[in-house]
Amino acid sequence: MIFRSLPRAAVFLLFATPVFAQGASIGFGGADHDSSLPVEITADQLDVSQSDGRAVFTGNVVVGQGEMRLTGEVVDVEYGENDTGETEIKRLHATGGVTLVNGSEAAEGQEAVYTIESGVVVLTGDVLLTQGENAMAGEKLTVNLETGTGVMEGRVRVVFKTQDAQQADEAQ
Repeated sequence: MIFRSLPRAAVFLLFATPVFAQGASIGFGGADHDSSLPVEITADQLDVSQSDGRAVFTGNVVVGQGEMRLTGEVVDVEYGENDTGETEIKRLHATGGVTLVNGSEAAEGQEAVYTIESGVVVLTGDVLLTQGENAMAGEKLTVNLETGTGVMEGRVRVVFKTQDAQQADEAQ
């Protein structure tokens, strides 16, 4: 298979959208994400700092909200007050082998920042996005989970699996 002979950083995804030298618009996970759903976090360890409104989860961290999953080695959670004065999660900063999965799409990078209120996730550092057998890579991926859209930036590279290649693989 062609993808096995390429290095990881050379495999990339896009959904039949034109690719520009420094950025590309993409679809991601559909538009059915609800950022008002509860956020569930599991980890090996939790350190809480009441004074600055932060919690640091470490070790095999998994963040779930609806169908979306965000994983990393460390997730720093920033809390704040909402309009009614209640404490809620404002922002998540994940580092260390970060993966974002929503529906059938998955993205990997070195770190990610998820702003809950806007439903926007920004992945940076050797980002790899996959959908099926297609792939895209760049330095920064900004995903709007509410609209199911995203933009890949930073020397975008794309590999499309053609219909002929798919048929050849199925024949083997």
